[in-house]
Amino acid sequence: MTARDGRFLVGLIGAGIGTSLSPALHEREAGKFGLAYQYRLLDLDELGVPVGEVVAAARLAGFDGLNITHPVKQLVPAHLDALSPDAAALAAVNTVVFTGQEAIGHNTDLPGFARGLTAGLPDAVLEQVVVLGAGGAGAAVTHALLSLGARELRVFDVDHERAGTLVASLTARFGEGRATAEPLTALADATRAADGLVHATPTGMEGHPGLPLPADLLHPKLWVADVVYRPLDTELLIAARARGCRVLGGGRMAVFQAADSFRLFTGLEPDVERMLRHFDSLTTQGRVAAHAHR
Repeated sequence: MTARDGRFLVGLIGAGIGTSLSPALHEREAGKFGLAYQYRLLDLDELGVPVGEVVAAARLAGFDGLNITHPVKQLVPAHLDALSPDAAALAAVNTVVFTGQEAIGHNTDLPGFARGLTAGLPDAVLEQVVVLGAGGAGAAVTHALLSLGARELRVFDVDHERAGTLVASLTARFGEGRATAEPLTALADATRAADGLVHATPTGMEGHPGLPLPADLLHPKLWVADVVYRPLDTELLIAARARGCRVLGGGRMAVFQAADSFRLFTGLEPDVERMLRHFDSLTTQGRVAAHAHR
């Protein structure tokens, strides 16, 4: 155990995070270990200050660690003292651990997505995969896919330069020819030829409704994974199911990355199956509450 007599103060930095399930996931698991564990939301929309100032303030306030989410995973590394190998390779951080005088950045999204895909779609064909989004989440899923043996990734982002930067990092780590940055004009042909599609943009999140691509591009031979988990059934997954696709929601990735973050914060081994059950109960309660208020 790494904090003061089983007391931990951690938080989440991001924008529009009021409905995050991270506090409930972490605090419930911490309770099973008898920890005094506070998980606070540090919403950039409400605080109105740059992320670097929030990280510095959390450090001074005695936080043991932070989770980082959209839209600042790629901005946080500049405000830290060191990065884990994965975080350095991705140039994206979703977990910060304060140890002594150092703030160390980690990326638990990468193993979280890999474990989620392996568990949720164990026989997914990985010959050709389209990835939508080259931000922090896109970096995690592309590195995860190539580590799982994907042969060819075609990466799309509204910021084509950002997609090119991501592909350069993938090439440096995995070799030439396994990932390309594509213009949006090539999305239709790429999707029709693909085995799988991974969505890693904010589209479909609460507050960002819509589909990230035309629904008629989805076809029954395509598996579709979404990193969004609020809501769990995104418009993309609903459309994909309707067209006969096998789908994977963002819930498993959310739980697996949370479990890895919990381990980094506390030095304790969480019960991932228990956390998955808790996540299911939280999302079921959310769906029932939403239905009741219609």
